[in-house]
Amino acid sequence: MPAQAQQAGIRIALVDGVTGEPAANVEVRVENSAIGFSRQVRSDAQGFVRIEGLTTAGSYVITAQASGGYEASLPTSIDLRANYTGSVTLRLSRAGSDTIVVTGARSVTGLNTVNAEVSASLGRDELVALPIEGRDVLGALVRLPNVVPSTGFFPEAPSISINGANGLDTNYLLDGLDNNENFLGGIKFPVPLGFTREVTVLANSYSVEYGRTANGVVNYTSPSGSNDLTGEVYALVRPGRPLDASSPFPRRDLSGNPVGESFERYQAGFALGGPIARDRTFFYANLEYTRDRNEQLVDAPALGVTESVTGNNEFVLGSLRIDHRLTDEWTLGLRASHGRVTIERPGGGLGGGNVTFPSAGSDQDRISTLAAATITHSGDAWSYDGAVQYSRFRWNYGEPVDGAGPQVTIRDPSGLTVGVVGHPGFVFNDLEETWQTTHRFGRELGSHRLTFGVDAIHSDFDLLGGGNPDGNFTVDLTEQQLASLRGSGAGLGLTAQQVLALNPAVANYTVELRPASFGTSQSQVAIYVEDEWQLSPQVTATLGLRWDYDSLTGKGGGSSDTDNLAPRTSLNWRPDARSVVRLGAGLFYGKLSYAVISDALQRNTTAPGFLGQLRQLQALGRIPAGTDLADITFAGNLTVSPACTTVAACPSPQQVQDLRESATINEARILSPTGYDSPYSVQLSAGYQFQATDSLTLSADVIYARSHNLVRLRDLNAPARFTPNLANLTPANIAMLQALPDNAARFAAAEALGLVRSQAAADATRPVAQVPGGARQITVSETEGEAEYKALILQAVKVRGADPYAFRLAYTLSSLKNDTDDINFRAENNDFSTEWGPSANDRRHVISAVGYLYPVEGLTISLAGLFQSGQPVNLVPDARIFGTQDLNGDGASFGENFVGNSDRYPGESRNSARLGWSATVDLGLDYALPVAGGALELRADVFNLFNTNNESGFANAATTSNQVQFGGGAPFVQRNAGPPRQFQFGASYKF
Repeated sequence: MPAQAQQAGIRIALVDGVTGEPAANVEVRVENSAIGFSRQVRSDAQGFVRIEGLTTAGSYVITAQASGGYEASLPTSIDLRANYTGSVTLRLSRAGSDTIVVTGARSVTGLNTVNAEVSASLGRDELVALPIEGRDVLGALVRLPNVVPSTGFFPEAPSISINGANGLDTNYLLDGLDNNENFLGGIKFPVPLGFTREVTVLANSYSVEYGRTANGVVNYTSPSGSNDLTGEVYALVRPGRPLDASSPFPRRDLSGNPVGESFERYQAGFALGGPIARDRTFFYANLEYTRDRNEQLVDAPALGVTESVTGNNEFVLGSLRIDHRLTDEWTLGLRASHGRVTIERPGGGLGGGNVTFPSAGSDQDRISTLAAATITHSGDAWSYDGAVQYSRFRWNYGEPVDGAGPQVTIRDPSGLTVGVVGHPGFVFNDLEETWQTTHRFGRELGSHRLTFGVDAIHSDFDLLGGGNPDGNFTVDLTEQQLASLRGSGAGLGLTAQQVLALNPAVANYTVELRPASFGTSQSQVAIYVEDEWQLSPQVTATLGLRWDYDSLTGKGGGSSDTDNLAPRTSLNWRPDARSVVRLGAGLFYGKLSYAVISDALQRNTTAPGFLGQLRQLQALGRIPAGTDLADITFAGNLTVSPACTTVAACPSPQQVQDLRESATINEARILSPTGYDSPYSVQLSAGYQFQATDSLTLSADVIYARSHNLVRLRDLNAPARFTPNLANLTPANIAMLQALPDNAARFAAAEALGLVRSQAAADATRPVAQVPGGARQITVSETEGEAEYKALILQAVKVRGADPYAFRLAYTLSSLKNDTDDINFRAENNDFSTEWGPSANDRRHVISAVGYLYPVEGLTISLAGLFQSGQPVNLVPDARIFGTQDLNGDGASFGENFVGNSDRYPGESRNSARLGWSATVDLGLDYALPVAGGALELRADVFNLFNTNNESGFANAATTSNQVQFGGGAPFVQRNAGPPRQFQFGASYKF
């Protein structure tokens, strides 16, 4: 990831309009009236003009002056994006000729005549015209090639996937600086529409200035002020039902959490930009507020409660940018953003059957702060840009509504859960503080443009996590005790203390033994050098080398991964002024997610029994003999279950601390005995762009990426392999098993047939037996996973120009196969050789079609369609046949709560089935009326215009998707769907 603040550049190619030869020694004027910028330069012997160190503010107007035997050109304009050198080609007419032809490159349609970067962008005008739910820019990126809605591994996971990969592996930048939530991954400050001038997705073959991902980059460019005072005030509403179509499946709010049909959204905000001192100092400020309303049902008739509760989500996003031109060559910048996102969980749920009371409710807070100072120099021979950024991210995932205290799960005499009151039952409160500094120098040396840069990030993490230190009770109430609670009049206000005061029988009692925060730090350093070599007026070769270091690779028993040298090269050939051929190849190193280390700390233990197990694994060669166990173990969180019959007989949390040494653990996780390797990919690309007209660009790209060192989980104490006896999986036996009265009977019969193995039988084959203080599963994150991505991308992009229409069409034919989808991915039978298959986000065909129509002055009609072939389906066993889903008896892993990973139906390979195609068409209508020197805009958007029931192709979580189905020819069970038809209305005043 480079970090050049708001620096950008322009490369202008001047060619003879008749011969196509370079036009040397032609004077070119580059002006930006918005900021008072003006510079005159002359083209070199190869017909090029290059200016670096420019701000992204305003638009740059380029004009070739009458000189060198050529007539003056018509002016052409270009908007710049952060961290990129834009390309403009001017075809000049000789003095005395009749016509001047000008080809100007635009940020989304112009030719890339500099390098082999495979990327696509959405500019401000496109973003404003697109139908975008809730002004969510990230969700709009699915309109670009190589980007699809993502199946994530927790509700708040990124809603997009680049190249079919895990969305947590994407590198998010704001003006070229880090904007990543570095605990798990994803975006830190959710950049809203009002603070986005342009957003770009880099998919393959990008410069050595970008890194810290083996996959894709999302780079936002923020808006800036100018000499003109401009602004916007807006209001937006999602009224919900009855306008929205009904659906039996939950929708998602902007945070990724499920909401029901009562959902409503209200938004308002303003933006203001202008001069502080004309031609010198400018500001841009943006503030946006969003409030969601959602009703949920607490359905607990056994306690006398069947009532709705209301939850409200709030988003407050504010940003300020200041630019100051110190001199004609030096520019200073300041940018600050603060976001506060609060998600209320008021209790209850969507539909009947949820018995969580408001006292067990919680809030999720995501609080982000970014503050950056930048400096850039734009000289005739050299350029420089530097930046310092401080960022802070607080993620409190389950802040109790009623504060600390016990949680109580209430069961009736039949054993059915009839209520949950008190604490949410867990703690997750993460704090991340990050400093970043970047410096880049550029120097012109004849036909060479040399760039040298350094980029360093240091993050400190602190996590308070684990179970409930005040205890979680599961209690069995008598009919008399239930009647007492019903008659108490507490209703929705029922608390844990009222239940515990009855001294009921206790079925289970758990206590967190270490309610302490802990963490470590992560340092990332990158040094890079690049030579952009102009071999001829038509051919540019770019040769780069980047070195990456990630201190997390040295955690555990190994040494740091310090040999991450990444050579990259590209060739850009311009056979004529309207076409470009690009070739790229290189290595791209990524970073480790801090969660890999955090999970190994949190789920670790130093109990003597566990250390004894590790020594046995060392003796067996499963842990290297020279490993110091102190390097791979840690006294992490631990929840114990002391035995007690009634609440009064249960020991207090203070009285159970001595159980740490004797408690048995289902799964403990250690730090890697051999350290970690940084993930990396080998990327190849070939592309062709053709500027068919001044407003229409056609392109074709072929890309290939082979990724290595991806993170996955391995059980060092795994049981022996178990393979079901397929000969006994006959229709007659299946019918017999299904006819048995309960799962216990089914399991016994299936075990006799060799179709399942009990946990006891599996444990008997583990290398190391479970002991007091020890663990059944001893897992470790290893960096051994691989993936392979292949794609063909065809695009046609037409900007409006002088026509009353514009469009963007993209078709992607792709394949992504891997043997791990996530850091919590575990192989069936601990054997990854059988896991190679399509990724969760793999598609074969994706068609994105966006059209804009301008029939009359002020009216814009936008139509956006997304058509995708189905995502893979993992076929799993049905407990109604086998009595369990754990066929091999190896037990559930902590990570399966997120990835939905399970044993597969006997005889099936991973992700062996497919869902059907999805099709979504969105409509946007925008009408602007001139009012008081500005424009009053009225807006209406309709999402999923044809109310298609999509089983695939929408952003959701793996554990709630339709991508897990029962095998053996079982009927398809729809668990989720893409959003039904929904409406959004807005009004704004812009000046």
